[in-house]
Amino acid sequence: MNSPKLLLFLVFLALLLFTGCYTSRQAAGTSSSVSANQMTNEGFLDVAQSETVRTEQVSLKHADQLQSMVEAMDRKILRNADLTLEVSSPGDAQRQVTSIAESVGGFVVTSESKQRDSNDPAKQELEVSLVVRVPALQFGSTLDRIRELGNRVILEKVTGQDVTEEFIDLEARIRTQKALEFQFLDIMKQANKVADALEVQRQIADVRTEIEKLEGRKRFLANRASLSTITISLKSPRAIAADTSGFGSSVRDAIAESVNVASSIVLFVIRFVVVMVPVFILVILPGLLVARFSLRRAKRWQLARAVESPSESDG
Repeated sequence: MNSPKLLLFLVFLALLLFTGCYTSRQAAGTSSSVSANQMTNEGFLDVAQSETVRTEQVSLKHADQLQSMVEAMDRKILRNADLTLEVSSPGDAQRQVTSIAESVGGFVVTSESKQRDSNDPAKQELEVSLVVRVPALQFGSTLDRIRELGNRVILEKVTGQDVTEEFIDLEARIRTQKALEFQFLDIMKQANKVADALEVQRQIADVRTEIEKLEGRKRFLANRASLSTITISLKSPRAIAADTSGFGSSVRDAIAESVNVASSIVLFVIRFVVVMVPVFILVILPGLLVARFSLRRAKRWQLARAVESPSESDG
């Protein structure tokens, strides 16, 4: 009896140990798989977070670039250029400048032509002045094309004025004035007296005048910023006279100058004599005669006084 019970007890104990070992192995495998899965998930999370941070950095950088580009495009800059060119034919260059301006969507504001004084009357020198307006985006390319028309650039001046701040200030002031106008309109609807309505209407008229003035300035700046101004002066080249004179020519020139000086002196003397003869006859000679007559009369009077004085003393 005791030996079979002992045998059954040992078998039961062996089963319990086997079951415990199997359970512990499963638990260990499960924990290891969980740890592996957890590590894998954490790795994916780290990669995802790094990719997200990288994407955010790239997106922010791209957004900053786009914002900078938009701000640069929205800036209001007044661009002007003064260009003086020496060209072979100012008339032909004038037509070419007009064609260039119209090809880029611009136009000619003023065009003036005048003849320039020249030492050679047979050769006429023409000088042309133009003022053209071209789109701001085509300002640089248009200036380069016009510059290529000249043989030589005599003067070039390019200026730019940034009026973005003034433009933004105008928009803010316009919004403020319009809000004030709406307030006055609401007050006018609630006005019960004629005097109050007239006063509010006067205030509305003042606000509307200010709005129109601000909008006019805004339109002016927008137009000047969208269309740049180029002032072009076209001149024909001046003839350079070479000095080929020698010693003999210099001597001849000196003699000619001496003759001119001498003739000028002779003419001056003749003119002086011609002018002074009538003056001498009509003014100086009568004056001398009167002075001589007066002097003689004074001497006679003194002589008579001298003769009368001894006779009075004798009496």
